[in-house]
Amino acid sequence: MARDLQEQIKKLIIDRRLPSGAVLPTEPDLMELLGASRNSVREALKALQAMGIVEIRHGFGTYVGPMSMAPMIEGLAFRTVAGHYRGEDSLLQLLQLREAVETGLVSRVAGSVTGEDLAALDALVDRMEAEATAGGGLAETDRAFHATLYRGLGNALLSELLEAFWDAFHRVRTDLVELPQDPKVTCRQHREILDAVRSGDALRAEDAIREHFGNIRARLTTTVPNETSRHPNERV
Repeated sequence: MARDLQEQIKKLIIDRRLPSGAVLPTEPDLMELLGASRNSVREALKALQAMGIVEIRHGFGTYVGPMSMAPMIEGLAFRTVAGHYRGEDSLLQLLQLREAVETGLVSRVAGSVTGEDLAALDALVDRMEAEATAGGGLAETDRAFHATLYRGLGNALLSELLEAFWDAFHRVRTDLVELPQDPKVTCRQHREILDAVRSGDALRAEDAIREHFGNIRARLTTTVPNETSRHPNERV
């Protein structure tokens, strides 16, 4: 019954072409429309809120939610770290998934990145090199590089999916074995990706992406779960 109500509310949103932020019918109206009790409607709305499909603003009403990938990120992060502590290679599986997506995408953008985006990518690699010299972390600049690399495809869902992979993977990165890694190598790998994309050489770009993921893969294959490194109830 609860599942059926959720599906009916989702169908209502689709049938009425309601965008994010649009007001949904009131609880009494939904009760009448769906032929359900107040408690059943409330439970269905709470479940949909957890998925980001609706947003309940107490005292104001219920609205169509942002429909973001936040629930997916939560699920990926939890599934990955839980599997990791069971001795599974869940981190490696997540990395392989992201690598497969990016390897396919980079051949599509090779030779087609706009001059504006190429300049932005150049600036990001320059920033990486400065951060490496200063001994700082490269994670956020790395993230911006990959987002910029594919934004010319104009696929909002793809951008969200890549962000979901990134968030899920890096929210559990504290479980990785910290093998010595020269940040200058990371900078060189990004420069190689950029040069290959700029030249329009799709095969070279794919090889550069695979090399970029290779160092992370090496760390994952030597990872050993540390049972005492995190409190059991700590948020991941």
